[in-house]
Amino acid sequence: MSIYGGKELAKAFRTVRKNTIQVAQDIPEDRYGFVAAPEVRTVARMLTHVAIATRSWEEIEKKRLSTLVGFDFFGMLDKFQAEEAKPRTKKEILELLRTEGEQFAAWMETLTPEFLAETVTEPDGKSTKTRFERLLGAKEHEMHHRAQLMLIERHLGIVPHLTRQFQERVAQMRAAKA
Repeated sequence: MSIYGGKELAKAFRTVRKNTIQVAQDIPEDRYGFVAAPEVRTVARMLTHVAIATRSWEEIEKKRLSTLVGFDFFGMLDKFQAEEAKPRTKKEILELLRTEGEQFAAWMETLTPEFLAETVTEPDGKSTKTRFERLLGAKEHEMHHRAQLMLIERHLGIVPHLTRQFQERVAQMRAAKA
């Protein structure tokens, strides 16, 4: 019996996406062109990347591929990079984050324990992961980029919302103790 299935994956992913959307809202649109270092995506492009990256997991898992040996990752990468490069306003990026995230979470809610337990051979042809492990990667990927965005917020003089919330909880606990 699994205590963490599709519904739990979806709930956890929604929490991660909600926090990413908050970061996107907190960064002013005139800073969406900010580049933290050479060869790093702009804020806008990183947010777009995060928004559409879930498509790669859906593409592989919805096809129910059992092996990634020979999968055209470069073709998929080229397609995603072209999509990321399209100019978008902050409003459009926020909408893309919302719609793509909800579509992915709604799909994950439908996943059965049997589906999540299936194994997929990795591109090296030697190692395997369960679909569950692979789908956790979508959340981990987004959290990786959100951490980058939160550091960018600091460079822009913005205190990240999770830090603000933590500081508020600490202040409340200190006040209650006093």
